[in-house]
Amino acid sequence: MTVPFAAADSGSGPLTWGQLAIWDAIERTAPDDRYFNFGRILKVPGVRTPAEVCAALGGLVAAHGALRTRLDLAGPRPRQRLAARGELPVERCSGDPEAVLAGLSARAFDYQAEWPLRVALVMDGPRVGHVVLAFCHVAADGLGADVAVRDLRVLLLRGAAALAGRSAPRPLDLAHWQAGPEGRRVAARAARLWEKVPHEVMFDRRAGAGERPRVRRAQLASPAMELAVRAVAARHRTSTSTVLLAATAALVGRMTERERCAVLPIASNRFRRDTARIVGMVSQEGVFALDGTGRPFGELLRAADPAALRAYRSAFHDPADRMRGGWAQPLCCFNDQRPARPDPAPCAPEEIRAVLPASRMSWPLGQDRLNCRFCVHVTGNLEVSLTADTVYLPRPEIEGFLYGLERLLVTEAGA
Repeated sequence: MTVPFAAADSGSGPLTWGQLAIWDAIERTAPDDRYFNFGRILKVPGVRTPAEVCAALGGLVAAHGALRTRLDLAGPRPRQRLAARGELPVERCSGDPEAVLAGLSARAFDYQAEWPLRVALVMDGPRVGHVVLAFCHVAADGLGADVAVRDLRVLLLRGAAALAGRSAPRPLDLAHWQAGPEGRRVAARAARLWEKVPHEVMFDRRAGAGERPRVRRAQLASPAMELAVRAVAARHRTSTSTVLLAATAALVGRMTERERCAVLPIASNRFRRDTARIVGMVSQEGVFALDGTGRPFGELLRAADPAALRAYRSAFHDPADRMRGGWAQPLCCFNDQRPARPDPAPCAPEEIRAVLPASRMSWPLGQDRLNCRFCVHVTGNLEVSLTADTVYLPRPEIEGFLYGLERLLVTEAGA
């Protein structure tokens, strides 16, 4: 099936800062760049035929320029090309929506020729039960994908009139603003924050030949760590994300025998009117630096709050400045992807100890290339994963980091 779409706007221009950042990561990860694909699954409200769902999809792509933008890689620098009209291929299938999403995400996008959105309609008899959307990361980040899913649901419930007159921000407009005088002033302020952190690779010593495939991901699902993180955040009056970021930095400092640890946390950058509701790639790395990683964890947390604030302020930056300036390149990242982050909450130590046996470790991913040597992701109900280059961090140390993170936080919570 194909879905036609038509809009009034088209054009070309430079990439946004967020697009530049993810494009650099994609180039350094290829041919394993399918790693960056991600998706969403929408349970279709009411009874909808394929034709009705396809009409809503056409309206969605027309409304959001990022979903009809491809890259031009012919020149010295990549550029984005916004198309006014075209046809989006749509699969029609049956089965488990999660399995369908895995299939859609399993191969890298053709960034020049393919639309940055893959869609499948999962049928429930004659009606559409679920819409499965796989996004190219150049076109959207997680919060941008959430905007697209919300708008698709609105279109299904209320029709095209629901989005009429509502001007969606476009990546092309954001790119032009970033290249202009005000954007350059913002970039200069961010550059000053980056320049204060020395260039340093955190994992700079090879531990061996590595495995095949070389990059491995371990994931720890730990109800005890979830309770402990909320309890520690409540005691120190900070966020659960800051607790996890500080704990990650503390353990990385100990593993690498460094008193100063630099980590790149991913920030959403959705604090401006032109980024709050954009379907686009806006999130970027900031730079988080923590000194004295061997100190008691409570002391580290007091230093982590202002360091995290500086990191998030540094995240809205021009990656071209970073490449020219020799800024911090720790190859060590932290990405809290939880859409809703639980509030801090006290918890009795015995409750935390009671669920410790429920912790489960799994190894969901292996591939040959990645742009980063060490990357922590936080998802769901505090499922923490570590994706690492086994040349620098062998499999036992990957597993040891995750259990060490659990142990540090459970101990800090008094359990």
